[in-house]
Amino acid sequence: MEQLLSAEGLLALGRAAYTWLLTNVLVLDNAVQVGIVGLTLLLAMLIAKRLRTWLARYRDHRHLGRGVIIAESVAMPLIWLTLLWIAMTVLGLSERSTGLLRTVGALLAAWIVIHLASQFVRNPAWAKLIAWAAWSFAALIVLGLLEPIIAVLDAAAIPVGTSSSISLYDVIRSMIVFAVLLSLALWLTTLIESRIRTSQTLSPTVQVLFTKSLKMVLISLAVIVAINSVGIDLTALAVVGGLLGVGIGFGLQKIVSNLISGVILLVDKSIKPGDIISVSGTYGWVTALGGRYVSVVTRDGVEHLIPNETLISEPVENWTHTQRRTRLKVDLIVHHDTDLRQVIALCEDAARACKRVLPEPEPKCLFIEFGESALKLQLRFWIGDAQNGVQNVKSDVLLEIWERFRQQGIRIPFPQRDLHIRTSADRSALQALA
Repeated sequence: MEQLLSAEGLLALGRAAYTWLLTNVLVLDNAVQVGIVGLTLLLAMLIAKRLRTWLARYRDHRHLGRGVIIAESVAMPLIWLTLLWIAMTVLGLSERSTGLLRTVGALLAAWIVIHLASQFVRNPAWAKLIAWAAWSFAALIVLGLLEPIIAVLDAAAIPVGTSSSISLYDVIRSMIVFAVLLSLALWLTTLIESRIRTSQTLSPTVQVLFTKSLKMVLISLAVIVAINSVGIDLTALAVVGGLLGVGIGFGLQKIVSNLISGVILLVDKSIKPGDIISVSGTYGWVTALGGRYVSVVTRDGVEHLIPNETLISEPVENWTHTQRRTRLKVDLIVHHDTDLRQVIALCEDAARACKRVLPEPEPKCLFIEFGESALKLQLRFWIGDAQNGVQNVKSDVLLEIWERFRQQGIRIPFPQRDLHIRTSADRSALQALA
């Protein structure tokens, strides 16, 4: 330690540092790379400025607004990275060193990935994992450890068939490719679905069928591309895939049944978003058709997730399948001494006074039967917005009827029973008569 801190030691250390500096830093290749970094940065700033000016026109777009804002934030780094990649390719063809460009490009790519992850990934845990993976990848590139680690991972391989094998590196690469493609597929599906929902020419059932089919196709493509990225021939997995499909089919019968039932519901249009249905004691309107269930919201605000298979195998009341009109019935009783023709006119007039009752077909009040202590009637009327509730409109009609009955002095009877209490003297007289 004393020798290292002596004048001779410090002088030797300085010479070594100077020699390393001349050999590794102050060389022509590094000077060229520094110049390329500065030049590509200036070009990226100029191109990004023009690109932001063009993108600003779409910033207030209803569907593209958020994407435009994100594109503006990564325009300059992405253009810079592209220019660096072109420069590295050219220098590589001329067999010149590209270490500095690789370092800057790795750090820039890590920043872009982390920035995009913070914008698209809502889960903080996943966002942190992506950031950690991006910085780790960049550090391996800077330290020159990426290729040795890839070689180690690629050496751990297992044979698949007679002409191919899968290594640990292939598995990791395919998982990354699948994750990226799956995210892109879901994002693209969401974007297209938002555009389809605004279409006035497509029915709700066609909209749901198209978006669900598109989602399944894109996810399937993501899986196929991820498998192909490993270099595996799909024909080699045909037998294994068939056996696996049979096993999954037996184990997931309910899920498969619900999936197929959902497709049937979409194709035959028996139930569609916005319909008012009643099934298994649940009454409400359909808000969404999923791959496994149908979402039905009741008037209480409770969302019921009913399996698609239930809607196929059990009776379902669809109040709006072929038309939006619904007929409602209100049972009434009046005293025996009441003028029935007057009561019928008052009931029909009360129904017409409610805003939600349709004028056509006209409300109709019918005399049903003579009861033990009252005359029984039934008021029938039609509404065109059952999704806004049924009991509330019945309540409005009953209030109108009650108001008119009260003004006309019409009584609503209540059940009566006559009780005859016999005394002991009455029982003695009956026995004497017997």
